[in-house]
Amino acid sequence: MATNALKLSHVDAFYGDSHVLGDISFELGEARMLGLLGRNGAGKSTCMNVTMGLLPPRRGEVIVFGETVTGKSPEMIAARGVALVPQGRRIFKSLTVRENLMVAARKPDPGSKHAPWTTDTVFGMFPRLSERRNQIAAHLSGGEQQMLAIGRGLMAQPTLLLLDEPSLGLAPKIIGQIGEVVREINRQGISVLLVEQNATMALNVADHAFVLDVGEVSLSGAAGELAKSGEVQRLYLGQGQDEGRPETITTKTLSRWSQ
Repeated sequence: MATNALKLSHVDAFYGDSHVLGDISFELGEARMLGLLGRNGAGKSTCMNVTMGLLPPRRGEVIVFGETVTGKSPEMIAARGVALVPQGRRIFKSLTVRENLMVAARKPDPGSKHAPWTTDTVFGMFPRLSERRNQIAAHLSGGEQQMLAIGRGLMAQPTLLLLDEPSLGLAPKIIGQIGEVVREINRQGISVLLVEQNATMALNVADHAFVLDVGEVSLSGAAGELAKSGEVQRLYLGQGQDEGRPETITTKTLSRWSQ
């Protein structure tokens, strides 16, 4: 029987009196990637906060690899193998690249089936960061800072990686490169919940996707099928969206980032 890496079941969440999530339910299979789409204010980041224990739900249940984590602290959820790469990167800009990675380092679970992430393996995935390992993080480009944020998340030895808007503020070419990195992480067996406004990027790399609209799931399905949906094309992929689209992701994209 297949295991779910993450399950949200009938979750309601509030900020004060504002009802942000209403009866949200979805599942992410182990070693799969789920795209969570929606415009600003749709509730995407709130789903991340509820999963990570940063915002307790008023109702419903959060289950990580078969264990209920509803109401548990972020530290306890992180110890269960969940890592969050937050929107806005939030790297330590006064520290070097290597110091940013070491701050987040955790010892791997002895029973883990995943190879441990170290500074060497992170630098192997992101050679540009290796070249800048002793550089102050504030001096990195936006794309390099996003790579550092993802690398820092990997240093926590996650089995479930939460990525909140990794394409935000980046040029289309860099968005394509970020997408291929995310795909490679998933290929290595890490389950990924990808929150994105950039539907082109998300639907290009995810297995399955949900569309949130004002705190409720409005559409769901296989990513390839949603990309063909008339409503998704009208709302996210239609006229006027070309300027913000990433380049088509190919197996050459990651190698170009490494040059």
